[in-house]
Amino acid sequence: MDGRSLGLTLAFSGAALLVLGLLVWTDALSWFGRLPGDIRIEREGVRVYFPLVSMLVVSVALSLLVWVIRRLW
Repeated sequence: MDGRSLGLTLAFSGAALLVLGLLVWTDALSWFGRLPGDIRIEREGVRVYFPLVSMLVVSVALSLLVWVIRRLW
């Protein structure tokens, strides 16, 4: 990997982290972990979260993003 492609990768990674940070900060991701199919167990003294469907949505979105980037590259 040469310096130019490494710099481009770091720039895109930084931009993605910035966008993700803004989404979290503005509460735009408040749905995460609350979709139908996500498991939440809240009892006295214990909270357990299994965001199964939310992680499936994230996985599909990232897979599509990587597929588009590889097609364009």
